[in-house]
Order: sequence, then structure tokens, then C-alpha cells
Amino acid sequence: MDELSRTLEEYESDADAYVRKYRAESVADLYGDPFFDALAGERLLDVGCGPGSDVSTFDAAGYDAVGLDLTASFLRAARDREPTAPFVRGDMRDLPFEDGAFDGVWSSASFLHVPRSDATATLREFRRVLRPDGVVFCLVKRAPTTPDESRDRHFEYYRPDEIRALLERAAFEPVRVETEENWIWTLARVGTTEATRTAGDPERSP
Repeated sequence: MDELSRTLEEYESDADAYVRKYRAESVADLYGDPFFDALAGERLLDVGCGPGSDVSTFDAAGYDAVGLDLTASFLRAARDREPTAPFVRGDMRDLPFEDGAFDGVWSSASFLHVPRSDATATLREFRRVLRPDGVVFCLVKRAPTTPDESRDRHFEYYRPDEIRALLERAAFEPVRVETEENWIWTLARVGTTEATRTAGDPERSP
């Protein structure tokens, strides 16, 4: 069983508990303002939307948000919470959307489940679905929160310089890289043509 399949199985095995946990707060309420300020449009993709807490925040703020997740139970809970919002089941490593479909990609504590060998290619998928003036928000962990959190789920942990380097290799231009206790949040813009040409080998990892 690969890393994402193991993580998916864990979420599905105790979905109700995870739904209650992830509905407790909206990360977009806590850290969304810099992302909102950087947006040039209203079309957003929430990658790894879980039960829809951040989509609710985006909807209340007047944005046109699409939620994507691989966990079917989370999507059912999200649709119950936001019945008029579009939710799509899919893998962030191969996004089921056209090029340039969104003004912003929001990834809160979801990209960290992607194996590091797939990290740059996944960020390039984020970039592919963004418009030329698009922005991405990505929240990752620096270290485990509990000693056994990786027992049933896969996590990748990053230093600030590592996540910055990944974004640059995926042809993004980091705007902010901020540390909040055990978390790192980053805001980046789609890179220029020159940055795209010199970003490096997309298969490399830090």
C-alpha cells in the first residue's frame, strides 16, 4: 500500500472523528487575509478541502470556490455543509481541471501528505491550473505534532528553506514564508516566463 492509500484508508476508517476535528476551525479565517489580498480574481480551488470548513469561509467572503479531496466521506460531509458549492473527488497530483482555471489555489495541511518524490510535480499541477496572475497558499508542518501521528498517515515535514526551494522549482515566486509554532505557511505567485525557464529539474527534491 502506498503512502496516500494508507492515509486515505485511515481517514475513511474514522471519518466522523476527523470531520468533527476539521470542522472545529477554518484555517482561512486564521491565515487567509494575505491570500485574499494577493488574489486578482474570485475563482478558487481548495486542494484537500476536507469537510469544507475553508470553502464555507471562501463562500461567505464572496469567492467562487471549488473543493477537491480524495476522501469520499469528507466530500459527503462538505456537501452536507455547503450544498450549493461544487466539490470534486480527485488526486492533487493529477488535478481534474483545465489549465488556467483558477485565480488562487489554497492547500491547507493537505500537500504535506504527498510523498516528497511527488512534491515538485504536484506543485506544478497547482501552477498549471492557475491563471498567469494566480497565487497559491500552502500550509505544511515543520515536525510531528504527536509522536505517533505518522503511524497511520503519511506526512512530509519541511523547513522554511525547503518549501521555498520546492515552490521555486515548480516555477512559483515565493512572496511570504512564515512560521507559526509547528506550522509553515507560504504565499507564492505564478512565476515569470524567465523564472519558469530556469526553475530547474521538476523531478528534483530538496
